[in-house]
Amino acid sequence: MITERDIDTLIGSTAVDSDGDKLGSVSEVYLDDQSGRPEWATVKTGLFGTRETFVPLREAELSGDSLRVPYAKAMVKDAPSIEADGHLSPSEESELYAYYGVGDGTGMVGDQGRTTDTDRAPGAAGGIGTDLDDRGNHTAGGTARLGDDLNDRGQHTARAGDHDDSTLTGTRNDAGTVGRDTSGPTTDDAMTRSEERLSVGTEATEVGRARLRKHVVTENVTRSVPVSREEVRIEREPITDANRGDALDGPALSEEEHEVTLHAERPVVDKETVPVERVRLGTETVTEEQQVNAQVAHEEIEQVEDGRRDTRR
Repeated sequence: MITERDIDTLIGSTAVDSDGDKLGSVSEVYLDDQSGRPEWATVKTGLFGTRETFVPLREAELSGDSLRVPYAKAMVKDAPSIEADGHLSPSEESELYAYYGVGDGTGMVGDQGRTTDTDRAPGAAGGIGTDLDDRGNHTAGGTARLGDDLNDRGQHTARAGDHDDSTLTGTRNDAGTVGRDTSGPTTDDAMTRSEERLSVGTEATEVGRARLRKHVVTENVTRSVPVSREEVRIEREPITDANRGDALDGPALSEEEHEVTLHAERPVVDKETVPVERVRLGTETVTEEQQVNAQVAHEEIEQVEDGRRDTRR
């Protein structure tokens, strides 16, 4: 079922017939005076969309930006030619009901036996209708376009002959004040003030990499090593009874050589590779404070009364 909340989507949507053929674009939406429910829509048909044809919304379906009506394209184009001047009179509405076979063909009857009128919905273009008295109230037997059934305080006024407060289409709050929302079809009798809140968190990101690398460095090392060598010295001993025999062994006079092998130590260098330590990379967490700046928006509610403004948060 199409409700008041669908009005903004309806206006400008593409109307299609029961077979899915395009009829035209929806130009205006008309609301029932008693229930406030969308009752009729005008579809721009004809060459270049120069003609507006009324089609009932009671059994229509809204899907995305398309409005599907349960009628053939030829039937919609041949509908009674009624000027979309902002309101439907009871006789015009009855004619349309009879043509489309909606209800009993005599129009919708209100709770006091009157045939109800239908107004153009908010958001549709149009000026002030002619079926108003000098106070902006509905006159009997007529229906006004947008804004005609509001008094100077933005409240709905009863039509001529109405005495029951239930015919008022505004919203009565706890204090008994009857008001009407003018900003959209989805609000109630109070405004909701909202504001943005800043939520700051952290996330881990990669900022760099560290690695270990080893290479060979050559240096000079000096060590002291004791070394020994043999030196030649001449030892002389006198002839005694103990060595006399050795001394007289051999010729009396001769030429001879006596040889001694000399020895000496020299440094020998030998190197070996030995492990000396283990090295690894580790991390530690360092916490610091950083300031974050961002813009946040909030709503302010402004009261306007008698030319004065009072801004409240």
